[in-house]
Amino acid sequence: MKPDSYQPDWVPPEGGEGFATRIVPGTPAGASVARVKVAAPEIGLAELAKRILAGDRVALARGITLVESRSAAHREAAEELLALVNDRAGAALRIGITGVPGAGKSTFIEALGLQLCEDGWQVAVLSVDPSSPVTGGSILGDKTRMERLSRHPAAFIRPSPSGCELGGVARRTRETIALCEAAGFDTVLVETVGVGQSEVLVRDMVDCFLVLLIAGAGDELQGMKKGIIELADLLVVNKADGDNRARAEAARLEFTRALQYLAGKEGAWQPPVLACSAQTGEGVGAVWDTVEQFIAQARGRGDFEVRRGTQQLTWLQTQIEEGLKELMLADPAVRAEQAEVVRRVAAGSLSPTAGARRLLAKIAKK
Repeated sequence: MKPDSYQPDWVPPEGGEGFATRIVPGTPAGASVARVKVAAPEIGLAELAKRILAGDRVALARGITLVESRSAAHREAAEELLALVNDRAGAALRIGITGVPGAGKSTFIEALGLQLCEDGWQVAVLSVDPSSPVTGGSILGDKTRMERLSRHPAAFIRPSPSGCELGGVARRTRETIALCEAAGFDTVLVETVGVGQSEVLVRDMVDCFLVLLIAGAGDELQGMKKGIIELADLLVVNKADGDNRARAEAARLEFTRALQYLAGKEGAWQPPVLACSAQTGEGVGAVWDTVEQFIAQARGRGDFEVRRGTQQLTWLQTQIEEGLKELMLADPAVRAEQAEVVRRVAAGSLSPTAGARRLLAKIAKK
């Protein structure tokens, strides 16, 4: 009897997974047959890089998946891919957008993204969703929340799990930005998790840091704490529409007055406070105009290049720290010592401080 054969129904570009119809010899014509999953052939890193540079969205998604992988086996390949596209990285405007839950980040980004796309920009949106500390899973629903933008041919939306990383961004957001720039996107919008004062890490990877605010949350003065507000390049009070318009304008004036206490050196950029409605689109254009004014001033003063250089050094330091940790824990003796320290600290027979000192001493000897 002839072996079963497979007739492809739909197979995505190389490296993906599609479906094929299983053809069983002797099956009567018209009878139902099983559909099974099939994997398309893999492609090399050079070809993947070539396709990313050509603007292939499927290849870009594959590249991002590779750099986001936590598998040690994928790390070398990810680094090689980044090296292959490095000459095209750095050309886009990078905008970080954060705000408390409920501030309307996704609605605002969709409204802004659609306007930019209509104006001829190529827009990549990198949204970071919180990961569950229990299961490690993430909803990754931003493409659903930005339905109109996700369908625009000039837009690319990539939701990523935070992986419980601190700072509101994912572990490999910097590398993902570089891949999007290599694929030809001239604007990258980075939406953070949005949980409060810790959302400052994103500022180390964007050219303009925008904080969304809402009126009536009772945090106008609370928001003036040193931290996220102090680092903002632009503040925007969202939901300035309908019955909330007057409250939004009052909040905008309150934040404007409060920001005077955080004024920087003379001649430096003073973060303005704007109001807009992402729902109706009113004021969104003025927000982007202000972003462009900020970028133009930063370029004129030389601050843009200094900020980019500082970010590169921060990225370097992060890579060194991650590499040192991986290198140390790769040693079997160090791992065994770590397991013993963890066991004793959990049992209460060793303090965390003493346990850390003991493990570091073991690492120093190695």
